[in-house]
Formats: sequence, C-alpha cells, structure tokens
Amino acid sequence: MLKTKNIFIALFVTMLVASCANKDVKIVVTNPIDLDRQNEMVEVNMDNLVSALQLSDSEQFVVLDAAGKQLPYQITYDGKLIFPATVASNGTSTYTVKAGVPDAVEVVTCGRQYPERIDDIAWENDCSAYRMYGPALQATGERSFGYDVWVKSVKGLVVEARYAGELNPETVEEINRLKETDPAAADELYQSVSYHVDHGNGLDCYSVGPTLGCGATALVVDGQIIYPYCYKTYEILDNGPLRFTVKVVYNPTQVADNEVVETRIISLDAGSHLNKTVVVYDSLSEAIPVVAGVVLHEPLEECRYEANAEEGYILYDDPTDNVDNNNGTIYVGCVFPGDLVEAKPVMYDEVEKTQERSGADGQLLAYTDYQPGSSLTYYWGSGWSKGGIDNPEMWSAYIKNAAAAKRNPLQVAIK
Repeated sequence: MLKTKNIFIALFVTMLVASCANKDVKIVVTNPIDLDRQNEMVEVNMDNLVSALQLSDSEQFVVLDAAGKQLPYQITYDGKLIFPATVASNGTSTYTVKAGVPDAVEVVTCGRQYPERIDDIAWENDCSAYRMYGPALQATGERSFGYDVWVKSVKGLVVEARYAGELNPETVEEINRLKETDPAAADELYQSVSYHVDHGNGLDCYSVGPTLGCGATALVVDGQIIYPYCYKTYEILDNGPLRFTVKVVYNPTQVADNEVVETRIISLDAGSHLNKTVVVYDSLSEAIPVVAGVVLHEPLEECRYEANAEEGYILYDDPTDNVDNNNGTIYVGCVFPGDLVEAKPVMYDEVEKTQERSGADGQLLAYTDYQPGSSLTYYWGSGWSKGGIDNPEMWSAYIKNAAAAKRNPLQVAIK
C-alpha cells in the first residue's frame, strides 16, 4: 500500500512539474495614444517572466503573436526579454510565452570596435549604420567629436565588409605602390574598395569634424559648448541579434572645481532609425545646461530643418558631403522624452567656419538642464533618401511620431 502511495505521489509531482513547465504566460501590450505602433521593441523583466512561466534553467521558450507565429527575441545584458510588438492606436495586443524550442534568429543588429581603423566603434541594424571615434584617432590630433552616419540601401549587414575592403593590407600596399608609378591606377583601385563610394549598398558620405555630428551631447559652460573628445574606454553589453548596446566612458572634463566624467550607454534596436542614449555626468555639484544636436552643412536660409522644444524633437535634411555626386539626402534628427528648454539653430561666425569645421555652417541644438545624480535619456539617428526614407515629409512624420511614442511608451503587463 505504501509503495502504491509513493508511486501515486511521484506521478502527481511529475504531472505537476510538467504542468508548471508548460504553463503559458500572456504578455499584454497596450498603446495609450492614437498612433499605430509597428514592430516596436518592448521589454519584459526576465525574472518576472521566468517566475510566471516556472521554467527550469535548462528549458527554452518561444514568443508567439496572436496568430501563433513565432517572434524573434533577445535577452539583454540587463535582464530584459525584448521582442517586436505591433499595436493599433489606442489598442492592445496579446503575446504568448511558453516552453518550446525557438526558431533561429537572424542577426539584424550588431557592432564592434575596429582597432585596425584607429579604434572606431561601428554598429548597424537593418536601417542605418553609425560609428564613434576612439582614443587612437584622438592621439593623431584629429578633432572629431560627434557620431558619424553610414547610409545603407539594403537590409543586410554591411559594416564589416566595408571596413575589410577599405583596410585590406594588400590593397592598401598596392595603392601606395601605384601612387608612385601610376596615380590614376592608384585612384581607380582606391575607388573600387573605398567605403566613401557607393558599391550598391550605401556609403559614408556624412561629415562630422569638431561638431556634434549626428546627435552627440555636450555640456555648456558659460554659454560655450564643451565638446567631449573621443571615448576613453568601452564595453559592448549587447551584440544582437535584435539589439546592440555599448557603454562608453570619457576622460574627465574640468567644470568649475569638479572633474566631471561622462558615461553613455547607446543602444540600437532592429527596425529603428533611432539610437537610444542614456547619459550620466558624475561629480557635478549643480545643475548645468546640456545640448544634443546635429551639424548643419548649409547656410541657415538654405537649411530644411525643424526644431520643436515643446514636442521634443529636432530634424534636418543633410545634403551629404558631396552634393554633386548624387549621394541623395541624409535625414538626421533627435527625439527627447524629457523637457527641453529650447531648440534652435546656432550658426558659426566667419572665424569659426575656418576652424576645421568640415564645411559646417552651424548646428541645430536642443537644450536641457541636467541635474546632478540624474540621467539624460534621448534618441538620435538617421535615414537616407536611397534607403527607405523617400522624402523630407516621410522623415518629418517619422520623427514626430517617434517623439509622441517616446513620450507615451507602450505599456507591458504579464498576465
């Protein structure tokens, strides 16, 4: 009798464990505004999800939409499950998480440091590619402070191949040899591998120089922008398939009696034209103005820009670094969930224009006040007229919708 009872208990426990392991969990995503949200990445705390699923450490799970189709997902460095959600305006969408074997996920977003290219950190997704400059470039004396844009006309990854072509040692050696004997052949060979030339998937045709480039931040002291130089250290926290995240720390900047250290955490999600950046300034003793902005490569009267502090965005249609080369238009902009003091273009005087400004005429700036002990979160990024953003109206709508969305994030609940 005791043996039979033990067998019954064992079977009951086995069935209970199996039942728990196969428990379905619903994730309800609610859209609080009158704006359709398409493939917007949502985050779910993994500890809460695992507790609700009651999965063992070795068990896998899948994320399903309402039609039962598997969705790609990623678990981030900070313990979040992320996946793309689509929610109608003022609506809800329900997703199911349950035990199962997930389909393979294509790497859409990734990046790395390129010590072979003076410590660039470059990253990309299916929309755009970006890079920031590192200590090796700073050591050369070149002054490049902001984020660079590499435009893309394809969904696939391109950055690794662009660097490989540009930096191939044998090709570089051959170009240098030809410069001595046949300059025309040297130029032809260079053009065939350079990432400044469109070989069918886009190129680097954006000028940064000693400006904020596409969306960098800087402190403002006594009315003057204190440009951060290249990053000092870095750590890649996420590297795909759906999110790239890098943490960079800068050298100390003297502000009054304080040595202020800036830390940025930059992330880019699949399907987004905008990077999220969280900025922290350590050792500040009082509130200080901070700007984020984009460089203007035209006189003010020729610029097509928008700046709206109340709604939290700036945008600009950049003519690229070689207008005569039919490189299209690079659309750039920033979005701010928090309050802005003002947003406006600030143009250089004639003296400033001659100081290594890479053809810049000014910058479109958004101002906010940074409080000691806090963080500044904002978004910045780009599109291309040959890569899915067909016209200025399309970019303007994208940025305005993004501004509304970031100020009214999707609400996520585990049921």
